[in-house]
Amino acid sequence: MMDRHQASSALADVTDIARRVRQSMFYRHASSMLMLWGVLTAVGYVVAFAAPSIAGTSWIVVVVLGIVASVATGIANRRRAGVNTFDARTAAAFLLFVAFGFVWSVGIGTFTPRQIGAFWASYFMLAYTLAGLWLGRAFVAIGLGVTALTLVGYFFAGPWFNLWMAVVYGGGLLLGGFWMRHN
Repeated sequence: MMDRHQASSALADVTDIARRVRQSMFYRHASSMLMLWGVLTAVGYVVAFAAPSIAGTSWIVVVVLGIVASVATGIANRRRAGVNTFDARTAAAFLLFVAFGFVWSVGIGTFTPRQIGAFWASYFMLAYTLAGLWLGRAFVAIGLGVTALTLVGYFFAGPWFNLWMAVVYGGGLLLGGFWMRHN
């Protein structure tokens, strides 16, 4: 027979294990998304460097492919794990976030292509950093690290900025995804 303290300790252990399992499942899903978007953004920045005349069109293709692949990944993860990680409120928040960025970067602002590249990277990393306050330090580290390196590239990479961003932003997302997959 357990006494009160042993029962309380056992319940605390079960609660801790459940929390870690939820975080692990979330990290696994998030890592898939980070790796997907890491590859896509790296490709987008490489195309912007190699063929600036089609950069706008290539970014539209990258975003559309990313959204389709994200939805497919979410559906596959839900089927495999039995957990819905992307509900209607999350979709609405994401759409509002992107719409706000779009209004400021395209509608109101008169950004150069370099400024747009730095804006969107740092804007999405702000969301990762803020999410990390609730979801885990990995998001904070990814967000702050990529934002700092984006600023370094913006001011010092010169004509190599898009290649810098392919490595920093795309590579940062990939590394973050691999790190989350193994934690």
